Amino acid sequence: MPKTFADKVIDFNRHLNYSGKLPEGFQVLNPYLDNLETIEVMQQFYHKYYNDSQRRRFIIGINPGRHGAGVTGVPFTDTKRLESACDIKMQSAHTHEISSVFIYEMIAEYGGVKNFYKDFYINSPFPLAIIRQTKDGKWLNANYYDDPVLFEMVKDFMIMSLKKHISLGLDTSEVFVLGKKNAKFIQKLNKEVKLFDNLKILEHPRYIQQYKSKEKQQYIDKYILSLNNSK
Repeated sequence: MPKTFADKVIDFNRHLNYSGKLPEGFQVLNPYLDNLETIEVMQQFYHKYYNDSQRRRFIIGINPGRHGAGVTGVPFTDTKRLESACDIKMQSAHTHEISSVFIYEMIAEYGGVKNFYKDFYINSPFPLAIIRQTKDGKWLNANYYDDPVLFEMVKDFMIMSLKKHISLGLDTSEVFVLGKKNAKFIQKLNKEVKLFDNLKILEHPRYIQQYKSKEKQQYIDKYILSLNNSK
């Protein structure tokens, strides 16, 4: 039996490991090693929505948030949306992530989770959560591009991860990059290794929720229009 899209994603996630260097004050969180239930719910999710061999379009985030995919193993999906939208309950954790709120409101307008995940695959060039320590000792979410030394250290791993994502069965003629700063770095990588034909840039859900919440519907409409035009 040939592997389904779900089988390939699950295999990718189960073997995810970053063993490279990091600047002082940064850490990588691997939910698949930290919580056995993460592997269970991640497998349920992909078997439910990706158990086929259909080609999909690629939506590219930054790196997982520690309250979203950093817990559930499913990009832009906190435990609330995992249960309410996908009907998969996580017992060991309860999380809320604002990016997940926007994504699932947009998915609902697209036509629901089954229709959306049949057409699109979301993941990140650095597919594990990154955290950084503040001066007072707290740990906060970090982006792979927050520190130039960090980016150089994780760059090869990102290129390798993007190539593995593509090998799952993705259409690379047009991809959707979330976040303008993220897009600059993806464009830089794309110039070096030529992964994608065309990049379509959309505002990042976290930015929309934090700074443009009054105009959220306009951004949902923009997403839907862009995604529908790619079919």
